Amino acid sequence: MQVAIAGASGYAGGELLRLLLSHPQVTVAAATSERSFGQPVHMLHPNLRGRTDLQFIRLQDLPKVDVLFVAFPHGQVAPRIEQFASVAERIVDLSADFRLRRASDYTRWYEWEHPAPVWLNKFVYGLPELHREELRDARYASGVGCNATVLNLALWPLYRAKLVEMTVSEVKVGSSEGGNEATPASHHPERSHVVRSYAPTTHRHLAELEQELGFGDKPNIHLSLTSVELVRGALGTSHCFLRQNLQERDIWKLYREAYANEPFIRIVKVRRGIYRYPEPKILAGSNYCDIGFELEEGSNRLVVISALDNLMKGAAGTAVQAMNVMCGFPETMGLDFPGLHPI
Repeated sequence: MQVAIAGASGYAGGELLRLLLSHPQVTVAAATSERSFGQPVHMLHPNLRGRTDLQFIRLQDLPKVDVLFVAFPHGQVAPRIEQFASVAERIVDLSADFRLRRASDYTRWYEWEHPAPVWLNKFVYGLPELHREELRDARYASGVGCNATVLNLALWPLYRAKLVEMTVSEVKVGSSEGGNEATPASHHPERSHVVRSYAPTTHRHLAELEQELGFGDKPNIHLSLTSVELVRGALGTSHCFLRQNLQERDIWKLYREAYANEPFIRIVKVRRGIYRYPEPKILAGSNYCDIGFELEEGSNRLVVISALDNLMKGAAGTAVQAMNVMCGFPETMGLDFPGLHPI
């Protein structure tokens, strides 16, 4: 199949290029960048030197393709959706513009009146573990928020079983989540060695948690985000207060039933060693989400720990996984890199 990437100059766009250039069932026909058009893609993504002769083109020069990946910033896709739909039969959009089902949620969470509300229900939320069957017949898949994904996958089995009274979650994230545009906060002397709380309350990714974990009710979830000394990676720590006291074997059974056949979900909970729980460091470049847990003895508190690479399972990796499902390819195709250790 012929694929193209609109907005390929950023970190997520670079990951899409890395994955798709090695995908056995696709050819990357084009990659766009308005500021870098005419330059080889390896000028911005040096890891791709020698892997491709592609040069960036302008958006207006996009050829027709089978699948179009859109890696534009939030708010820049919805106004152009008709243009993108004229280029490709299938679209995978990594932005937030079509993640939420209701236009009113964009007013609340993004302070933005959605310019294409009729398109919202045409998109399937692009997390295969939760929406695989819908994706099989979909033409349009949304991206997923990296912070939302590290928690949605961790909490989904519990909320599906309606076991949770309240959850308090914190996600520690790396600097690549902020994209490749420099800001005062990303200036090296300001960013280096930080443990910086930047969204103690009301982060917009909470909208995706409420949407995906509701099961008929608004879930009682509280979210905080903290920047830490990482480039890639997100680590979610969720304190779940259960409606009933459970045994550890009950939690094991719940997660095994939910994820036993999921190729990119690993349950990580061992008694010895330094990697007893999920650790984002060893997931860099991989499409895995690792999930572990610890039940507090004598109480109803379950701590669920989850980790992923925010540019992979939190963005480009899940986008390629969604394409595989939509196009009938093996779901793991092009996504079998296991990560590195040590790194």
